[in-house]
Amino acid sequence: MGIGALLALPDAAQAQFAQPTLEKIESANRIAIGYREASLPFSYRDANGKVIGFSQDICDRIIAAVKARAQRPNLEVRFIPVTSQNRIPLVQNGTVDLECGVTTHLRSRQSQVTFSNTFFIASTRLLTRKESGIHDFKDLAGKSVLTNQTTTSERILRLMNLQKQMDMRVISAKDYTQGRTELEAGRAVAYMMDDVLLAGVRSLSAHPSDWVIVGTPQSWEAYAFMMRNGDPAFRQLVNDTMSAMMKSGEMARLYRKWFEEPIPPRGVTIDFPMNGQLRALYAAPDDRALD
Repeated sequence: MGIGALLALPDAAQAQFAQPTLEKIESANRIAIGYREASLPFSYRDANGKVIGFSQDICDRIIAAVKARAQRPNLEVRFIPVTSQNRIPLVQNGTVDLECGVTTHLRSRQSQVTFSNTFFIASTRLLTRKESGIHDFKDLAGKSVLTNQTTTSERILRLMNLQKQMDMRVISAKDYTQGRTELEAGRAVAYMMDDVLLAGVRSLSAHPSDWVIVGTPQSWEAYAFMMRNGDPAFRQLVNDTMSAMMKSGEMARLYRKWFEEPIPPRGVTIDFPMNGQLRALYAAPDDRALD
């Protein structure tokens, strides 16, 4: 392929010709980590501005493995905030080396990015006030419902509206902070997202006991980290590190820390015990999409 033809390629295609991620990290003595600013308890900033969470603890083990492989004990770690809207492009163009957030591994995304082993499985449900009268998705007919932009939940709600003619008003928030604000202000009767993230939203509300997670799961979400396509060596390092954590019991210990014990910023417990599906995954790690 000539230089002119290469320059004409879009960013995503050009990324396939970039130097291997580990070489790039070694050359720059820096790794770029994508994180979410308000996806408690997976990836968010604490009161001091430090990036913390279940995803970040896993990511820290991967960073340590990269430092060891590259023989760069003083490797700089650059944290780059990502959103549902920009996370894939930032991985594709090399701005982010490893996205450590709450991204669902979908088959439709595999042509754009590579996914790590699955580290969490969630289901899409509803967060609503106990006295709202909302018990399942059929109760949303003719009402306003909240979700996040460019997520599986947004796609499901809009398809449900179309197929079942439910006349819902779908409000799409940019992130969980905005979503919680909209929900507590009463602009929607329910918030549809992944159940574990809704539990995080509930824990940050003014009165957590006022809220309940309800509804028949509409999808199962396999969370994984994202990397640039066409880099099997980096993917192998990431997966080997995660698999070792799962099989050694370290992943289960981190799970208890973030989902069954008090966490920052308010010392509230998410109270989300590990289910059998996740225990089976940790015993036999894989990187399959569930859709």
